[in-house]
Amino acid sequence: MNGGSGTRPALGCVGGPRLLAGLDAAERLDRAGHLDVHGALPRYPSEELVALAEGIALGGRGGAGFPFARKLRAVIRSARGQEGRSAVVVNGTEGEPSCLKDAALLLYVPHLVLDGALVAAAALGAEDVVVGVTRPDVERSLTEAVAERGPAGRRVRVVRLPERFVTGEGSALVNGLDGGPAVPSGHRTRTSERGLGGLPTLLSNAETYAQLAVAARLGVSEYGTAGLPGEPGTTLLTVAGTTVVEVPLGTSLEYVLDLCGTVPGQGVLIGGFHGRWLDPGAAREALISRKSLAAYDAVLGAGAVLPLPEDTCPAGEVARVARWLARESAGQCGPCVRGLPSLADAVERLVTGGGGAALDAVQARMRGVRGRGACSHPDGTSSFVASALAVFPDEFRDHALGSGCGRRVLGALPLPEDESPERLVVDWTLCKGHGLCVDLLPDVVRLDEDGYPARGVMPVPGPLRPKALRAVRRCPALALRIQE
Repeated sequence: MNGGSGTRPALGCVGGPRLLAGLDAAERLDRAGHLDVHGALPRYPSEELVALAEGIALGGRGGAGFPFARKLRAVIRSARGQEGRSAVVVNGTEGEPSCLKDAALLLYVPHLVLDGALVAAAALGAEDVVVGVTRPDVERSLTEAVAERGPAGRRVRVVRLPERFVTGEGSALVNGLDGGPAVPSGHRTRTSERGLGGLPTLLSNAETYAQLAVAARLGVSEYGTAGLPGEPGTTLLTVAGTTVVEVPLGTSLEYVLDLCGTVPGQGVLIGGFHGRWLDPGAAREALISRKSLAAYDAVLGAGAVLPLPEDTCPAGEVARVARWLARESAGQCGPCVRGLPSLADAVERLVTGGGGAALDAVQARMRGVRGRGACSHPDGTSSFVASALAVFPDEFRDHALGSGCGRRVLGALPLPEDESPERLVVDWTLCKGHGLCVDLLPDVVRLDEDGYPARGVMPVPGPLRPKALRAVRRCPALALRIQE
């Protein structure tokens, strides 16, 4: 299974749609269709917009869930020292391969996101409204939407940035939009104080602005008719890396999975690759709400919900994601550049029978990166591995001791197509059909009816790299090699 760039999500809904309204009759809402479904956008003075955001308890929908009203107040306060100047930035990058919800909004209902950004810009008197994206199809959709607005769209700028996991980090996004490298700054400066072009900047993700646009039309009372008393409204989830579902807050997680044709399986990863694992029992009890998930030390984060099927190897799945996360380093601090690849190596050694020492090495590598990065990537990666060790202890112990679980790594956790750049290559001029390679690598190599490898080039998942190297060394005819 693969998610991320280029994937066009399927859509679903529990109850009446708000963000996804109108898509039952049209594949994409242009400007006219958008106004027909949602109506005209009211104007809000700054204090009234703050009151609206407070009244609906709007938190950011891109990761940490920071209260949007506090961001607004901080920008208003900082702008006073800048002669009232400020900027608005929409984070539409979504570098998490298990997340498609912001892409769905920007592809299918882009005007709702633009409405939220523009109502905020009008309240702040902001000069610039900039949307950062990484996907070419999202860039095209937004460019069309801006053009559909005529003169009113001229204040909106769409900027395409490199598609990387860390591009969506706040300072990395601002650096990229300002023409620099899209990497985290390493400084703890708040964008509300100094962001785009050095101005106080209101920065949030696409869904947050879309929710603001819905609330601006409905008002506090009507907005609260969906969801929970303390957590009103709906939210978007990406389930299994393929389906975007709008659900009222408070909906059962198990019901959402059932709606998408799946079950908790061996467990569910909530919040994406910097998220937390829930065991099957917790997944059946949890609700889609901050309070419910907090009881399991989990957060919705960017809204990714990833059930792990019964027929895949949990330890192997975690190892391949850990390797991918290590490759997504910004390359500017030691805990990322050296620490995360070392952590991925340790996890792979554990999975391939490294013994008790391998378990100890994983713990040591996690301690070595925590709290030491220029951004939260090392912390998030180590937390992902730690959560997996806590939820699947028997799996990791069995793998470390050499017995394993007997299941293949199916790639149930979505990664980009090029997640595994290394390949096992057969030199047909040397291959004699000994078949030793299939004994060492049954998950990679298949033999044809004549006893030779069925394919000449075979992708090697990260966790199986040590076995692939062993197959290369032990091939009697020296007919195998690893190719980048």
